[in-house]
Amino acid sequence: MALKFDQYQTQDSSPDTQSDLNCFHCGEVCPDKSIAIGDKYFCCHGCKTVFEILNTNELCDYYNIEDTPGISPKQDLIADRFAFLDDASVKSQVISFSDGKVEKVTFHTPVMHCASCIWLLEKLHNMDGRVFSSKVNFPRKEVTITYNKQEMELSEAAALISSLGYEPLVNLDTVGQREQSSAEKKLYLKIGLAGFAFGNVMILSFPEYLSRSGDVDSVFKMVFGYLSLVFSLPVLFFAAKDYYSSAWAGLKSKTVNIDVPITLGIGMLFFRSAWEILTQTGPGYLDSFTGLIFFLLLGRIFQEKTYEVLSFERDYRSFFPLSVTRKIDKVEAVVPVSKLKPGDRIIVRNQELIPADSVLLKTGAHIDYSFVSGESNPVSKEAGDFIYAGGRQVGTTIELEVIKEPSQSYLTQLWNHDVFSKPRFSRLNAMVNQVSHYFTFAVLVIAIIASLYWLQFDTSIAIKVFTAVLIVACPCALALSSPFALGTALRIFGRKGFYVKNTDTVEALSKIDTIIMDKTGTLTETRNDTIEFSGEVLSIIEQQLVKSLAQHSTHPLSQKIFQVMDIPADKPVENFEEISGKGITGVVDGHLMKIGSGSWLGVASHSSEIEDLKTRVYLSIDDQIRGSFLIANVYRKGLRPLLSTLSRKFKMFLLSGDTEREKPTLVNLFGSEQKLYFRQSPEDKLDFVSRVQNEGAHVLMVGDGLNDAGALRASEVGIAITDDVTAFSPASDAILTGKHLHLLESFIKMSKATTSVIIASFIISVIYNVVGVSFAVAGKLSPLVSAILMPASSISVVAFTTFTTTLRARIMKLT
Repeated sequence: MALKFDQYQTQDSSPDTQSDLNCFHCGEVCPDKSIAIGDKYFCCHGCKTVFEILNTNELCDYYNIEDTPGISPKQDLIADRFAFLDDASVKSQVISFSDGKVEKVTFHTPVMHCASCIWLLEKLHNMDGRVFSSKVNFPRKEVTITYNKQEMELSEAAALISSLGYEPLVNLDTVGQREQSSAEKKLYLKIGLAGFAFGNVMILSFPEYLSRSGDVDSVFKMVFGYLSLVFSLPVLFFAAKDYYSSAWAGLKSKTVNIDVPITLGIGMLFFRSAWEILTQTGPGYLDSFTGLIFFLLLGRIFQEKTYEVLSFERDYRSFFPLSVTRKIDKVEAVVPVSKLKPGDRIIVRNQELIPADSVLLKTGAHIDYSFVSGESNPVSKEAGDFIYAGGRQVGTTIELEVIKEPSQSYLTQLWNHDVFSKPRFSRLNAMVNQVSHYFTFAVLVIAIIASLYWLQFDTSIAIKVFTAVLIVACPCALALSSPFALGTALRIFGRKGFYVKNTDTVEALSKIDTIIMDKTGTLTETRNDTIEFSGEVLSIIEQQLVKSLAQHSTHPLSQKIFQVMDIPADKPVENFEEISGKGITGVVDGHLMKIGSGSWLGVASHSSEIEDLKTRVYLSIDDQIRGSFLIANVYRKGLRPLLSTLSRKFKMFLLSGDTEREKPTLVNLFGSEQKLYFRQSPEDKLDFVSRVQNEGAHVLMVGDGLNDAGALRASEVGIAITDDVTAFSPASDAILTGKHLHLLESFIKMSKATTSVIIASFIISVIYNVVGVSFAVAGKLSPLVSAILMPASSISVVAFTTFTTTLRARIMKLT
């Protein structure tokens, strides 16, 4: 695909007129003219690639691109309406990940409206073997599909969900934005049409309402009946169309969803009414029919607006505020991911997450995409290569330029990748699944038996009973109570610095009976402490070597050393390696550097009274021990009352990689030395968690997320403590900011309270369905009233769970 450069002329752009040759992209001085496109020169291959991508795909406003080649979404797509998605320039804007084997895409599907929609869309892998998985985000009406790129095209993925009645909304001008879709506008049109027909049919039915004494002429009845039928036809064929489409799509997929009984009820009501009017054997029930459709549609839009208001979609303010180091004019600053924009340069250290689609600048990298695809082998990247959001750097610090704005919801999906999921049994989910599976069949059986019973007495009552039972019974209240209660808890937690991966974690947290804690970086502060160096005086050059090595690590002790040294860290680092539980090593400016524990560096352990509450980290340069850093441990505020409260309710253990020099202080905090274990490697911590679980314990592991990754993943719930949210282990189920550690006991209490609220809402939902179906079977409930009650039940249960959960949080002083 040819690029157009003539519109990017700059003043005096010829290199002959300038003393320095500046990079067209970033403005830095180019070392030579070897990297160029036409008369545009670049300082590195990274800048050249960024320019090519931005120029081709209109991803950066400051190039002011006016004409870009590629397929327009307005082209004639009769042959294959989704074929345009396979164009490379379009595809790059739509997909969220591709490694040549696996691709991932998120589609907005506005017509999704109930629990059965979710179930169906999450079964795509059963319908097409090329699909690996599909996940639904119901409040945002989105489905994320992961599929085999070598066997399936993006257009086929779109066609697959479209064939089920969930046509994706793909607007290349607003990718990632949530604008009102044509489907949403059409829903309002259907409500208006149904309301108009309902009002007119009601007026035309007045003669029938007033004809008890037989005063109304039969001709008027006939004419008004025909007019009512005319008004009802658009309602049947247009306003109610979504219900037929959804029911048919479910039946084609061998699924009986909630729209099947609704469609049967609608059909029964209309065709019985049409038969009576055309044969002049009765007035029909078209007022009930049009009113039924009107209130069903009105209930749907009311539900959607209620869900949007009460939505637990976690955004930048309430979920996982990942930070990143941004570089501006050689000055580095930590900023929230939400502030990143295309064109920003970011610094990513060892084990840190790449938060946005970017291009690698200047140096090579090794990217671990297990967070995205589950593939654990790092992929080598060179300067100029494109790197997808969600990859983690393994090795030395790298510099990248952001190409697309980051998506927090996408990072949330990555954290919930199946490869990091835990084999949990959810009693709540099991209950909902069982009810949803048999609910529709049970309703159909009850409706048929009840209508057959009434048929022998009164045909009109039989039809009313059949329709009312099918309409009033709704499993949505059961299905929605759990996610909205748990989702409200997630939002409350997020406001207090506790960022939970998913709703299953909240339920698992309510069941824990054993708590295991790490010490360094978990119980201790990572800031406001003192560091002393004991040993030979380090020269300025040697200090630069130390700081240059330490800046590549995200371990709390490495960061303390890095922050305390007030000198530039500009020495190149090669062969960087971070060995969990031991230390870091690398070749810095030709010198072999090691920073880590004494046992790893072969130094005999020694301790004294003055080392109480301190950690010693040793330094080796070219295999010569040069001294050690003595880092004071400052325990977090509120730790003593927290541990005292937790010890009364749970079994408590401490697993520390340090020596026993702080044992007296920790015994005072934990209450018993039998609960304390020192010199624990990451493997030892993992073994301890497994051993306790084998004894029947439900374990909560609280660690720093790096050295404790194995134990965090093995436990029922793993919480990573952090002060700067720049790196974390995907094995963790939650992230807790260090300053909010003292609220841990309140978070556990809140999770238990939320589970109680869900059980109460289940009981309310069951009572509603039993009472509603009983009145319908008895012939005391009209289809019109049923249509009002069905959405009202869902809304009332959602409101109850949200309000009650928020109230419990307020009582616990979490809001």
